[in-house]
Amino acid sequence: MPEGPSIILMKENLQKLVGKKVIEAHGNAKIDHPILKGKILKEIRTFGKQTYLVFDDIAVRIHLLMFGSYSVDEQTKPDRQLRLALIFKGSGMYFYTCSVKLVDSEFLAAIDWEADVMSDEWNPKKAEKKLKSKPEMMVCDALMNQDIFSGVGNIIKNEVLFRIEVQPESLLGNMPAKKIKELIAEARNYSFDFLKWKREFTLKKHWLAHTKSVCPKCGEKLIKKQTGLGKRRSFYCEKDQKLY
Repeated sequence: MPEGPSIILMKENLQKLVGKKVIEAHGNAKIDHPILKGKILKEIRTFGKQTYLVFDDIAVRIHLLMFGSYSVDEQTKPDRQLRLALIFKGSGMYFYTCSVKLVDSEFLAAIDWEADVMSDEWNPKKAEKKLKSKPEMMVCDALMNQDIFSGVGNIIKNEVLFRIEVQPESLLGNMPAKKIKELIAEARNYSFDFLKWKREFTLKKHWLAHTKSVCPKCGEKLIKKQTGLGKRRSFYCEKDQKLY
């Protein structure tokens, strides 16, 4: 599943179509395609792993899920995978194997934009308050909770926990206040590092824990385990990461 930084890159690639009028809309998503024809794309907004194509009175929400993708200017995958195509004069945007929904302006207004770790509106104080209200939650689940850390996915989770030296099954209520603050800061810091490395096509070269077998600090074998309520893959060092 693409994480927040990858969605930022998608927004940047689609940005050239802002201000243009939709000439045609089609695809196999179960939405009212004709309603988009003739509308001008006003803005593209991202919220974590979601992208919003904003028009006057409605927006299209795109969520790439696990295997979704997109292309610009030309369709690169077969019609059976094409959920939505928006055609503009001289160009187009195409979304494949993803979730496509129409939402209204009230829906957009209700989004907690301050929960997006890569947004200028990111509010670490609010994140801290949410974390403190869930003392029995594992930190691995907290990082993947999109209401707290919108945009954080499994790669970011593993790398952040390695950076702050905390095991994924640690309970929030047992973690010192200093570690909670480190968690919040590194969730944002690593997301921007992720974005930088993704632009450079060097992301995997910088992984310290995710998919690795040996700890780069002590040389001990890393633990690979499905953790938390979501049973997502975690990679961690029992020696260099503390269980709280």
